[in-house]
Amino acid sequence: MMHKAGFVNIFGKPNAGKSTLLNAIIGEKLAIISPKVQTTRHRITGVLTEPGYQIVFSDTPGIIDPKYKLHEKMMSAVKSALEDADVALLIMDAKDSLEENLELFESLRLKVPAILIINKMDNLVKADMDALLERAKAWGKAKAVVAISARQKKGLPELMKEIVAMLPEGNPFYPDDTLTDKSTRFLVAEMIREKIFQLFEEEIPYHTTVIVTQFQEKETLTKITAEIIVTRDTQKGIILGEGGKSIRELGTQARKEIEQFIERKVFLELFVKVRGKWRDNDLFLKEYGY
Repeated sequence: MMHKAGFVNIFGKPNAGKSTLLNAIIGEKLAIISPKVQTTRHRITGVLTEPGYQIVFSDTPGIIDPKYKLHEKMMSAVKSALEDADVALLIMDAKDSLEENLELFESLRLKVPAILIINKMDNLVKADMDALLERAKAWGKAKAVVAISARQKKGLPELMKEIVAMLPEGNPFYPDDTLTDKSTRFLVAEMIREKIFQLFEEEIPYHTTVIVTQFQEKETLTKITAEIIVTRDTQKGIILGEGGKSIRELGTQARKEIEQFIERKVFLELFVKVRGKWRDNDLFLKEYGY
């Protein structure tokens, strides 16, 4: 048996379930998730190594019309993922318009085999799901059409079978124990950012980014300092909360998740800084890792 290896990249509209799918396949929480759109800003890789094959999955930002330089950077992450994919996973929400999604997928001008994934299948009754699958297959541009529920991990074995069948032959790209090419620092900053999505309303999460400025492993615990960057003083006030109540809650929730992830006690310090228009400033975007 020849060994197979390849890059399998996930594309779709915001909130189609790309990050949930990546986490479900890898079995670890690598990509942050929230019911709000545009949670993913970077290309997040997850490496799955099994006897006989290695797959490097990429979760990409949801495809949008850019309004800021930040959005442009997000879309260039999508573009680079289009260029190095061996297999493309085109994912859509079962309740979303099939026609709109197919139009979007056609605009990607894929040059590699694609699997069309209908996610959140549990939201449709069987007859509707069957009819949708028929229409999806009639499109004819996908090598396979698979219905799944990423959240409930339904349909994943069928999906994996299709992916492995399309993988090119090759040697592994990463050592067996690699989970992602992202650093622990990056993943920690993302966990804090996810809590901001969960705890704060409206525009706050979209005006915010997080940078880990200190990550020190001491004997009994890991000391982490992070800066939360916002665009306005009023947003800083909201994140701090009355008497620091909100930032304490944010810190507690983030710390628990980080401790679970790195399997150590964590001392977490959070600071809020105002950087006006950072989302449209090349220097800030570069400094913040975009």
